[in-house]
Amino acid sequence: MVSVLEDHKDDPVVQEISAAIFGMVEDEQVDLVTLAWLGRGDGALDDWDELRAEAARAHNKRTASYLLGLPLLATYLEDGLSQFGISCEE
Repeated sequence: MVSVLEDHKDDPVVQEISAAIFGMVEDEQVDLVTLAWLGRGDGALDDWDELRAEAARAHNKRTASYLLGLPLLATYLEDGLSQFGISCEE
């Protein structure tokens, strides 16, 4: 069971998520990072434009690695979406 928690270079889930992120255009990647930051509490919904501008400035070719390195990414994304009134359960 411990192996489930370990990082593996050939993890198919990581590969699938990375491929999905790399398949996004730059604006979509910036929005995804901004959404994660919003859900992490780096700002409120009213701060979206400022957060997005910062995410755009920080954008690089490592978006997938950056996002997958956030231990609570799923929670951040869910919390970010909830600020827009969107539920992952819908």
